[in-house]
Amino acid sequence: MNNTFANKTATMLALAAMALAVSCGQPTEPSRETASAPAAATTAGYQPLVGRWARTDGDYMIEIKSITADGKVEAGYLNPRPIHVARAEASRDGGVLRLFMELRDAGYPGCLYKLTLDKSARLLTGTYFQAAQNQTYEVTFQKAQ
Repeated sequence: MNNTFANKTATMLALAAMALAVSCGQPTEPSRETASAPAAATTAGYQPLVGRWARTDGDYMIEIKSITADGKVEAGYLNPRPIHVARAEASRDGGVLRLFMELRDAGYPGCLYKLTLDKSARLLTGTYFQAAQNQTYEVTFQKAQ
């Protein structure tokens, strides 16, 4: 019985090794990173916005994951828990990059960020409209390392 088990194990290992050898160098299903590579090429003009941004006056974080050529932004927002981003868009005004985000979640009934990128200082500066309080605040985010 032990000999039969050893033979089956050796056969399975040999088959696995052959499958591995055959598959080396063969195309496989693209990973998430590979699949999103073409999208990254379309966002070259928006690349400085991509990344994590920490607000300088609290535990607020914007994470910009990707931006399409037409300015659609895939973003997350944390305070410090995740808050739903209803809409996020990037735009260019000459050489100036802008970011608009609308938050819709409990306590965030249409709160708005309107930010402008200062590339040299690695800052996003602008306004935050707190809809529940009907107040607008000046805010600054710094690019996280």
